[in-house]
Amino acid sequence: MTPDLPTELYLDFNATSAVLPEAAAAAQAAMLSAYGNPSSTHALGWRAQALLNQTRQRAREVLGASTGRLLFTSGATEGIQTAVLSALCGLRERRRQGQPAGRVLLYGATEHKAVPEALNHWNQVLGLGFEVRALPVDSRGRHDLAALRDSLPEVGLLCTMAANNETGVVSDLAGIEATLRGVDSPALWLVDGVQALGKLSLNLAASRIDYAPFSGHKLHAPKGIGLLFVREGSPFTPLIAGGGQEGGARSGTENMPGIAALGVVLAALQRGDTFCPPARLQAFRERLRQTLELAFPGVVLNAALEDSLPTTLNFSWPGVPVQGLMSALEAAGLMVSAGSACSAAQAKPSAVLAAMGLPASRSTASVRLSLGLLVDEGFVDQVCQRLLVCGAALQNAGASVTATVEPAVTGLPEAPVVAPQALPEWLARHPQARLVDVRDPHEHLASGLTRIAGRPVQSVPLADLAQVLPRWLGEPTPLLFFCRSGARSQRAAALALAQGHPEVGQLAGGLLALADVAPLARPGAAGMPVSR
Repeated sequence: MTPDLPTELYLDFNATSAVLPEAAAAAQAAMLSAYGNPSSTHALGWRAQALLNQTRQRAREVLGASTGRLLFTSGATEGIQTAVLSALCGLRERRRQGQPAGRVLLYGATEHKAVPEALNHWNQVLGLGFEVRALPVDSRGRHDLAALRDSLPEVGLLCTMAANNETGVVSDLAGIEATLRGVDSPALWLVDGVQALGKLSLNLAASRIDYAPFSGHKLHAPKGIGLLFVREGSPFTPLIAGGGQEGGARSGTENMPGIAALGVVLAALQRGDTFCPPARLQAFRERLRQTLELAFPGVVLNAALEDSLPTTLNFSWPGVPVQGLMSALEAAGLMVSAGSACSAAQAKPSAVLAAMGLPASRSTASVRLSLGLLVDEGFVDQVCQRLLVCGAALQNAGASVTATVEPAVTGLPEAPVVAPQALPEWLARHPQARLVDVRDPHEHLASGLTRIAGRPVQSVPLADLAQVLPRWLGEPTPLLFFCRSGARSQRAAALALAQGHPEVGQLAGGLLALADVAPLARPGAAGMPVSR
């Protein structure tokens, strides 16, 4: 059975990415045939060590890190922890020797929370008593260099991002470095490079940067592999001690499948024949921007495109609840991310947009759309078509678009559950069954779902169901309810039973589970290219 569900188009690459097929093959080879421990002194170990060295050298070339440490980690969080621990231990030693160590740990107000959390954690564990302070940003999302200049006499460690994960805003690293050099500051400098890998030109060895963590899974490598650059001469303290791997800098047997895969991705970056070039990405983003303006009249961008990575659009549509917008996009098969922490009950302002001074009407209703480096024109065509459908669905629904709550059943009879795997059999036994979509109108319209397994689908929102059910009571037609996750359909089925309908079912897990059972093996799935 193939449900008539829209193909999922993945637009959340700032969160994570699909693994490049060649990288996945390299990881599998490392697990199945080149599985030697790089610390072993036999042929398989030597081959593993050669692969490790080759990947590290490629990373040095891509990052411009000809000098300094470059160690493999499990990802950016470990890299940040290691860098912060190293810096604070270095500042503690400066204090002991009577050298300037500052009294403030300064981080950009729009940093990923991994940075301030690490600062607070190690500051407390080490008992150093530093003040942890946020460096303000301007309305464009860039660090306030005047505020930085004024703070530097007190700063022991400065933490800034290369590019913001939520807005895509690229930091003025050259301006920050000039400010540090201009006052001859001894402050250590950590730069979160996660969103920069493969998107920005970096020359770490020639910079003033002391620490730069990276994560492979943001750029088509697997999760669980990352890099940390430490400038030569900068303080370093291992986060993990043990067997002495990575020259004693990071103990533990190396993640060779991840390293092999990362090496393939880095080689692709060097060749330049695999990933979409920046100019083309900018053209794709411009098409998406124009489509957003057509689909959602009055839409506003939350970061200027000229300040941002060519892969990222952060926007708000004032007057429309973000949960309603998100549910329409997901119903259309567009996998995006809410720019703010939200739940069905409420939306909280995005800390990043609030730091930029944006009003709550935008900071609580932002959506992030982020492209991967493997997208092509066919993929963008599909996304634009879906955006227009979503816009039409939301405008058609008008004031009825709300932040939908999927309530649990309380005090009602429990209806029989139809597992997704059993749906074909259930439909065969009930050829006249009425299939009822109880999602909100904008979700149903955005999905374009008119049939499941050739059977027509009827849209009756849960809010309207109590009024509609009595009309069906005299019919012998079985009822099968479904929604996105199964929560609303559970309540719908219980209401139907309570009103006396004899044959009622609910699709367990909703459309999400149905898609998992019978995924659409079509081009463009999961945000991969439609053609290349």
